[in-house]
Parts: sequence; C-alpha cells; structure tokens
Amino acid sequence: MKPLLFLLFLFSNSLYPVYSQSNLLESVKKNPVEAIDICNKFREFNSKGISANSDIAIEYVSNKKKLTPVNAEIFSIYVIGLHCPDII
Repeated sequence: MKPLLFLLFLFSNSLYPVYSQSNLLESVKKNPVEAIDICNKFREFNSKGISANSDIAIEYVSNKKKLTPVNAEIFSIYVIGLHCPDII
C-alpha cells in the first residue's frame, strides 16, 4: 500500500507545473498592460547589452511578479512571445 501512495504522490506533483504554466500564460493574456511594461524593461536591458534571458532580467521578473526563478523565466518567454517578439 505504501508504494502505491508514494507513486500517487509523485504523479500528483508532476502535474503541478502544467497547471502553473497554464496560469502564467493566462496571466500574461489577461494583463497586456503589465506585459508591455515588462517588455519596456526588457528593451531597457537590451539597450545595455543584457539579454531578456539573463539572470538579471529573470531576477527582475521574479521580484516584480513574486515568482520562482523557473516560473519567472517561463513568464518572460510568454511575455516576449505574445507582446514583444523583437526582444533578445
């Protein structure tokens, strides 16, 4: 019985990132003004030679949105893809 419960626990945790990614995408879609604000910050970083994928940019998003670094990176990818594809 314990091995079955352990497997169920592992399986349930593996589904969590899928839900969180969906929620992140929805938040980008529902808040275009906020996403464009982040795009402008990414453009500012780009003008200084800093990539939107850099640790500095990810830390900025993480702090601004109160996300883990992994979720901040996913959020950034969604923002760039939907609102500012010119960002590097």
